[in-house]
Amino acid sequence: MSNISLIIEERAANIGNFMVGRLLPFREKRAVGPFVFIDHMGPAHLSDHENMDVPPHPHIGLSTLTFLFEGSIMHRDSLGTELEIKPGAVNWMTAGKGIVHSERTPEYLRHSDKMLHGLQIWVALPKELEQMDPNFTHVEADDIPAWEEDGVSYKLIAGEAFGKKSPVPVYSPLYFIEIKSKEAKKINIGKHLFGESGLYILEGSIKNGEHVYDPRQILITTEASLCEFEISENSTVYIFGGQPFPEEHFIFWNFVSSDKELIEKAKTDWTNQTFPKVPGETEFVPLPEPRIK
Repeated sequence: MSNISLIIEERAANIGNFMVGRLLPFREKRAVGPFVFIDHMGPAHLSDHENMDVPPHPHIGLSTLTFLFEGSIMHRDSLGTELEIKPGAVNWMTAGKGIVHSERTPEYLRHSDKMLHGLQIWVALPKELEQMDPNFTHVEADDIPAWEEDGVSYKLIAGEAFGKKSPVPVYSPLYFIEIKSKEAKKINIGKHLFGESGLYILEGSIKNGEHVYDPRQILITTEASLCEFEISENSTVYIFGGQPFPEEHFIFWNFVSSDKELIEKAKTDWTNQTFPKVPGETEFVPLPEPRIK
């Protein structure tokens, strides 16, 4: 019997400068464990006059995880952080009670052709930590736990699994795992997982039972401990999930909280521009109109 309860197709979304493939939230599945938002950026070919420019915008109640396959992004935030992220590294920004950041093409790349490809992920904070002080952590690619087993390459980008722990400082039980294989292999990792689990196919394909699933799909398992599939040659997939929270988390724009009043306060604070500022930045993204979901 198949262990797949839901298949989510990547959906195009416009974030201003270019299109991204939105994977979560989805009308039938608002979260997988503590993961509440996943965007697949690119792959985008940017010419010498095209750049990523996401002006300062706010967040509350979550941690953002940026993981690039290609390209580079300059991160600046209201804590005073100014740091370039490159492929394989992790930017982990915890908003807590409020943070503002911008994401732009680094200056040295702004007048040359370039690529941008990666994942941007939001992880909700537990209710008791939603109002914690904001912080930022950068983890280099070489510090991410990586190993090989039966010809299959694994990386534990965040969280705990396989008896290993990523240096990314998460705030609830979760995992975010990369699996790459050059050959067709059977993968059985359910004993290492817990809670809710999703699988995103970046390239190649997987087979579950008699069904074959291709890139740009998320498969949601019915039972994480039964996670078993066949991965085709030259494939890359990502497994993400963890323990779901007992209370519902609401999303409005970049604000995530179990308390709608905190979201309303954040909306007012951003409209009044009382959030902390990003040093050296004067632009900002205005508050949109959609209601809380």
